[in-house]
Amino acid sequence: MDFRSDTVTQPTPAMKQSMFDAPLGDDVYGDDPTVNALEQFAAERHGFEAALFTSSGTQANLLALMSHCERGDEYLCGQQAHNYKFEAGGAAVLGSIQPQPLENETDGSICLERIKQAIKPDNFHFAKTKLLSLENTIGGKVLSLEYIAQARALCDERGLKLHLDGARVYNAAVALKVDITEIIKHFDSFTICLSKGLGAPIGSLLLGDKALIEKARRLRKMLGGGMRQAGMLAAAGLYALQHNVERLEEDHQNAQYLADKLEQLPGFKPCKHLVQTNIIFAEVEAGIDLFTIAKQLKAKGINITPGYQGMRFVTHMGVNRADVDELIAELTNLLM
Repeated sequence: MDFRSDTVTQPTPAMKQSMFDAPLGDDVYGDDPTVNALEQFAAERHGFEAALFTSSGTQANLLALMSHCERGDEYLCGQQAHNYKFEAGGAAVLGSIQPQPLENETDGSICLERIKQAIKPDNFHFAKTKLLSLENTIGGKVLSLEYIAQARALCDERGLKLHLDGARVYNAAVALKVDITEIIKHFDSFTICLSKGLGAPIGSLLLGDKALIEKARRLRKMLGGGMRQAGMLAAAGLYALQHNVERLEEDHQNAQYLADKLEQLPGFKPCKHLVQTNIIFAEVEAGIDLFTIAKQLKAKGINITPGYQGMRFVTHMGVNRADVDELIAELTNLLM
């Protein structure tokens, strides 16, 4: 059992069969039929002109930032944004793009007034503010449709492009009980991670208009992201989009169930953040050594991510309700 992340999911037998059966070509030449099918399906399904298959969400986000911005430009994002905090500074290092992080609100959004104040004047002393990047979900929290529409209106008013790090955007759509297009229609570009809750072994997608994706494709080659017979990987991504979306609701239900059980354990505090999707942040009282507990659980075949004040649990297709019960039983024994 592995509660560290939804990136640990394994391909199902049916997904593996789709990978085995995938017709292959050379994607750098543009003639891998399965990659082409994935990109065409993704573009049509989400209402965008074009899509690009990439090896990771980090690469997809970097390509988006470098396609929207030139050297010396700036993008605005949340202080907790993955493409600012957890992607090794790629935009600055490789794109010479200045990030301007802004404090995230408790619901994951960024105050619109704070965004307005951060937009630089058109003056040669400043980097040019070109882009606002949002994330949905962010820390498991879902941005409201109303907020996204307001962010779109602000970008239109101030001449900015709007990008979405949508690594778990399908989780957001399932939580909001809307079709994903109701979220992404407000964005100029967005990414989807295929290897998290959707269950593919590797890969992400970047979507945008044809000009943006053409530029991103050239940049992908520059970054070493051109792959050859990539259809075996693309087949898994195509299967994930076609078969693994609706089941995300099960992950959300298991996360809420886990959160409720954790709060009943001695030393565990009520979950600080409202559980909206498949991610739980649990806090514990001082004196509980989570690192020792994590080692003891690992010896029993259960992986968790300890922290100094608490831990993150993530539910996914690789864990079920019985696994949650076993985790709680083991934690109870260790804490008694």
